[in-house]
Order: sequence, then structure tokens, then C-alpha cells
Amino acid sequence: MSLLSIRAAGRITPPRPRGRTRGRARGEALWAFVFIAPTGLGLAVFTIWPAIQTFSFSFTKWGAFGGHTWIGMDNYATVLTDPQFGRALLNTVTFTGLVLLGIPISIVVATLLNRRGLRGVTVYRTLFYLPVVSLPAAVALVWGMLYNGDFGLINWVLGQAGIEGRSWLSDPDTVIVAIGVVAIWGSVGYNLILFLAAMQSISPEYYEAAALDGAGRVRQFFSITLPLVTPTTFFVTVITVISSLQLFDLVYLMVARTNPALDSARSVVYLFYQRGFMEGNGGYASALAFVLLAIIATFTVVQFRLQRRWVHYA
Repeated sequence: MSLLSIRAAGRITPPRPRGRTRGRARGEALWAFVFIAPTGLGLAVFTIWPAIQTFSFSFTKWGAFGGHTWIGMDNYATVLTDPQFGRALLNTVTFTGLVLLGIPISIVVATLLNRRGLRGVTVYRTLFYLPVVSLPAAVALVWGMLYNGDFGLINWVLGQAGIEGRSWLSDPDTVIVAIGVVAIWGSVGYNLILFLAAMQSISPEYYEAAALDGAGRVRQFFSITLPLVTPTTFFVTVITVISSLQLFDLVYLMVARTNPALDSARSVVYLFYQRGFMEGNGGYASALAFVLLAIIATFTVVQFRLQRRWVHYA
């Protein structure tokens, strides 16, 4: 058999010129760099470089008229021994635990809206998603009026039932719970969309087989729906914890600086704002930011370790 016939049969592939291959690879690399350059530049200028600067500021003490003095780890020691930081961290963790209660609520609502033949399902989905696209300032204003101890709608409804109302945002015992309720109300819509997408991707054959075996809707929910949406539940849990530990806007908008319940509502980020922008202690605030970063990273790592025990990937 001749060499030409062997090549025609596909047994020998003629080698490509090395120069052409290298030129093509360089061209692809150049175009890849061109496409990622705007995002990479923005990330470097607005995220990476400020983070590096903040980390360097955490080892300095700021003067009243500017200027930085290197003080080593003193800011971190001050943060960890500051009683206000301990109280703020407790408030933040409590708020995070409250917001996590919105996840099972979202799962139940998604299950109800995922039923076949339900009329007006698009309207319901829109209504649940409206809080997600609402301005935080408007949300805080409306809920502040609802929580008002003198003429708020919540106290009026309780009064009609013979229950005495209270100043929800001025009471240290209820202020963090009141803010947590607002956060749950605002997060259900976003979580609902994710859980609906996960539930609609489940094959109907699972439910048909379970129905043939005599399983009712409740049993199908706990045996089929919940296990198969655990990847989405894990994702929602992670982003909820990360966002809740950065609580600031609701506290800033709903609890005034003169509010007697501020100590019971102050979050870690609010303490960062207070120390860094109101008191001008940038070194302490920078150290506080990286302590919070370490706390968020710890919670995230723990969640990724625990997900092996309860998340089921199909």
C-alpha cells in the first residue's frame, strides 16, 4: 500500500505547521485577554486594590487631621476586646438566624405555587418578587410606619384583637426581631424563584411512581421534593448567611442614632460605619472589616464541609 493510500485511509495524519498552531493559540489568547480586560481592570481598581489598602490601614492609627501611624496588631486586639463589637456580633448572628427562617418559608410557598392548574400563578409570583426590586429606603419607610408604636397598623390590628401593642423599633427586646421580619419579607421572593426553578426540573416520573406506591402529597414532598432541591437549598443558605452577616441598610434606615434600642440593633457593619465614618477611626474600622471577612469565611467553610452530609446531587 502506498503512502498516499495510507493517508487517504486516515491512518496517518499529516502534521500541522508549528508556526501556524502557535500563531492561532496566541491569537485566541489575545482575544480572550481583550474580552476579560474590562472586567479584570474594574475588579483590580475597585475591589482588589481597595482591599489591599484597607488591609494596610488596619495596622495603622489615623490622626485627627490625617496621617497614619504604624501600630501593628493593636487595632485587631482592640476589636476583639471591644464590648460593643461583641454585642454587635451577637446582634448580627441573631439576625442571620432569623433570616434563615425565610428559607423553609420560601420552600413551602414555592411548593404551593408549583402545583399544576393553579390559576393566577404569574400574579402570585410577581407579588412575591416585588419586595426584591423595591428600594430599601421605601421598604424601611413603609415598615417603619407599620411598626410605629402610636399609630402603626400592626398595633391597631393587635388592639382589635385585645392585645396591647408596643414600640417595636424602640424596644431592645423586639428591635432585632422586627428588622429580621422585614429581611425575611424581602428575601422570600428571590429564594422563591430559585426553588421554583429547582422543583420544575424534577422529573414527574418520580411523583407518578410514588403515587402508584400510595404516597400522598406530604410524603412526596418530604421524600422527593426536599431531597432533590437540597443543592438549591445549600446555595440559598450560603448566600443568605453571607448577606445577613453584612447587615447595615435596615439598621441604618429604621433605627435612628438617638433610638434607645440602637445597642440591641447595631450590626458589625454598622459599627464599622460608626467607627470609620462618624468617629474617623479608620484603622479600627479597617481591622473590623477584616475580622468580619474572617467570620464570613469561617461560616462559609463550615457550610461547605457540612453540605456533604445533607446535600444530595442527582
